[in-house]
Amino acid sequence: MFRGMGVAAIAILSATSAGAAIEGAGPAGFTAVETAHVAAPPDRTYAMLVQPARWWNPRHTFSGDAANLALDARAGGCWCETLPGGGSVEHLRVIYVVPGKTLRLTGALGPLQPLPVLGVLTFALTPAGEGTDVKVTYALAGAGLGDLSGPVDNVLADQTARLKAAVETAR
Repeated sequence: MFRGMGVAAIAILSATSAGAAIEGAGPAGFTAVETAHVAAPPDRTYAMLVQPARWWNPRHTFSGDAANLALDARAGGCWCETLPGGGSVEHLRVIYVVPGKTLRLTGALGPLQPLPVLGVLTFALTPAGEGTDVKVTYALAGAGLGDLSGPVDNVLADQTARLKAAVETAR
């Protein structure tokens, strides 16, 4: 999906699930926020979170296969993807980890990579009864973001829903 990196990629991004949690949108950036309640404790939710190959939508990879994703969940670690022919891509860099509670990364996902932007993606996990409230926040600042807040939020909503489903259906 990300191979085209242009208008076609943005059109595909905007066709994903609908989300409307945009905060502080302006010419220099925006923040997309998604929330979900997961029917599993924070430790189980976190264990799935750090395995994006099990829940990330393969349409939003460069290789078309989520199995090529890996996340080294420690400060300085890479959320990376292997590509055919020996290539690779760094999607995000880990900057803060508290297992079972918070995972924070920096970087520009997919079609945002060629833009002069800085992104901070935070997964916050909070115990809620016998489950977990998950808050996913992706704050982006820089040039060239234009009308990308909706498509970015749609992708974030899709990924959040996929994480929830993966945790709740895992054996």
